[in-house]
Amino acid sequence: MRTDKQLLVITHLSQLLTFITGFGGLIVPLILWVTQKDRVLEMDDQGKRIINFQLSLIIYAIICVPAILLLGLGIIGLIVIGFISLIFPIINAIRANNGESPTYPLSFNFIS
Repeated sequence: MRTDKQLLVITHLSQLLTFITGFGGLIVPLILWVTQKDRVLEMDDQGKRIINFQLSLIIYAIICVPAILLLGLGIIGLIVIGFISLIFPIINAIRANNGESPTYPLSFNFIS
């Protein structure tokens, strides 16, 4: 296994594709994780964290859609989800570049 900090950083930052293309924030990290988890050191752990984070964001967004009818609380939730999905991939890309372990808040453990 090899150490490749640049690929780890790219994997974290690839989540931001959702803001550019509207999709890809789950697909590209999933492809990178599946193809590189046995070749790159720490890719398996960090890839699982990224996939769990993206799936959790999707679930939170699905919950927020019907909550829009409840006094607009879903709109606030969607804004918070958008902010979290923008900030934490950047923070964790910096952490991965520095050799630190990334943390994604409010993530469910779908893949362990």
